[in-house]
Amino acid sequence: MSLIDGVLLTLLNTVVCLVSPKLLSIISATKKTKINQEKQQINIPISEPNPEIPSFS
Repeated sequence: MSLIDGVLLTLLNTVVCLVSPKLLSIISATKKTKINQEKQQINIPISEPNPEIPSFS
């Protein structure tokens, strides 16, 4: 392997190592927003609180 091959592989590896975390964070962020949107669409009816204290006697 010549010197130019080593330099090119080093540059390619550097670019991949710098770009991949950014791509992974973008993909992760889009998945999180989709999950949050799905959670917002689910409506769970909430009953009104009961002010009475139950007795256990």
